[in-house]
Amino acid sequence: MAGRRSLAAALASTLLALAPAARGATYYVAPPPAGDDGNDGSIELPWATLQHAAGEVVAGDTVLVRGGSYDGGHFTTSGTAAAPIRLAAFPGETAVVDGDNPVTPDGINLEGADHLIVEGLTVTGATRAGIRAVLCEGVTIRGNVADGNGRWGIFTGFCDDLLIEGNVTSNSAEEHGIYVSNSGDRPVIRRNLVFANAANGIHMNGDASQGGDGVISDAVVEENVIFANGADGGSGINCDGVETSILRNNLVYDAHAGGISLYRIDGGAPSTGNQVLNNTVHVAADGRWGLTVRDASTGNTVRNNTFWSDHGFRGAMSVDADCLPGFTSDYNAVEDRFTTDDGSSVLTLAQWQAATGQDLHSFVASPAELYVLPGSDYHLAADSPAIDAGVILPAVTRDLDGFPRPLGPTHDIGAYEAGGIFADGFESGDTGRWSLSVP
Repeated sequence: MAGRRSLAAALASTLLALAPAARGATYYVAPPPAGDDGNDGSIELPWATLQHAAGEVVAGDTVLVRGGSYDGGHFTTSGTAAAPIRLAAFPGETAVVDGDNPVTPDGINLEGADHLIVEGLTVTGATRAGIRAVLCEGVTIRGNVADGNGRWGIFTGFCDDLLIEGNVTSNSAEEHGIYVSNSGDRPVIRRNLVFANAANGIHMNGDASQGGDGVISDAVVEENVIFANGADGGSGINCDGVETSILRNNLVYDAHAGGISLYRIDGGAPSTGNQVLNNTVHVAADGRWGLTVRDASTGNTVRNNTFWSDHGFRGAMSVDADCLPGFTSDYNAVEDRFTTDDGSSVLTLAQWQAATGQDLHSFVASPAELYVLPGSDYHLAADSPAIDAGVILPAVTRDLDGFPRPLGPTHDIGAYEAGGIFADGFESGDTGRWSLSVP
């Protein structure tokens, strides 16, 4: 737990430093005895509860939460695009929300509250969601830790123009790390660390049964590290009723169910017209396929990815026959296993190429050939066949580390571009710099 909170604190400190100055008043919350809801909310006389703060703030206000333990807060007041309301941990202090708010079984709940920013908090032990935002627009959820919550780490519903960035979401007991639902368009889910959740790592579900068109459109899911999810089913990145969206530069590994999935069960339409670009996907031995496309999810584009499953008879791609119209896939590094009938029959890459005309420039390569250390470091090995083996994609201009693409004559395949130099002098792919494993 200490390792997760240290990572979150580093993310939060960076993001807090970049946050714009507040346009309204700044208030403070601190645990008793310093905090008291009868105070004026100043730094000298802070409030005691998040719920009191929720009832006092107006557009442009900032609430800074001092280190300590709190029950959650239920926020219903909106900010504006020019003057959002901001709820944030006090810089350098750990503010822990470990009790439900007084209205819903969640930690932090935004109910019809537009243009709120929630950042830098640690939310744990909520009955349902660590952070929940519904019936809103322009909400930012940034730099938080949502660990060990009952159902979801972060949940949103009917939220347009949503930003979920730089969070750590882990150990959700029943379902997903991040769940974006209910016809919310234009969400951006970026640079989150998502691991050890019972079901999906990141789940997007239009869910027509709840109203609206049941479709999530124009989503961007990028630069996330997603691992050890799906013990109870799901995928690393799961898309039900998701259209015209882009999934790029994501690392999905140790996936105990699917890698990336495009389909329709609850959505108002199949998952069509999406781009799956420069992702690294490595499915565990108890998992499924690297990429799954089903339920007439047509018109999807797949480029510059790596797909491998350690499962005994599953493999790179399962693309149902009714999904092949408009489907285009190439320049991928893959396992030599494909199917067009959910695994009833299995094709080699050569058979897949002959049957579909797809992946004519793709090639078979194992994780051991591709990566520095499969299971912990998915930077490309010095002699990786994925280096300079992709195609230049205008929609992918950098990699998971933030290095520009390409650094060679063309894009590398997967989430990382080889050959970048970090400010500390280490090269991309040098195991001395970092490990993706989280204690």
